[in-house]
Amino acid sequence: MPKHLRQQLMHRLQMPESWVIFFIMGIIMMNFPFMDIFNKASTVLGFPLMFLYLFIGWAMSILVIYLFTIAVGNSDDKHRETNQP
Repeated sequence: MPKHLRQQLMHRLQMPESWVIFFIMGIIMMNFPFMDIFNKASTVLGFPLMFLYLFIGWAMSILVIYLFTIAVGNSDDKHRETNQP
């Protein structure tokens, strides 16, 4: 990933608004309209559609949490560097 793009992503993940947006998206993802959309009898590669929806959503939420922790770690490192004598 190019350095400029990585820095921009880390900056945006440090904003409290992005934390709230991803939290609300996670709640919406687990509510009736979306759960009903994927609650079908069809399968994809032998896996039920609901199982894939939950599994992929779970994996994506772990990825988002991982990116948030990296962003927070980067901001802590920069804060320590600026406060050292």
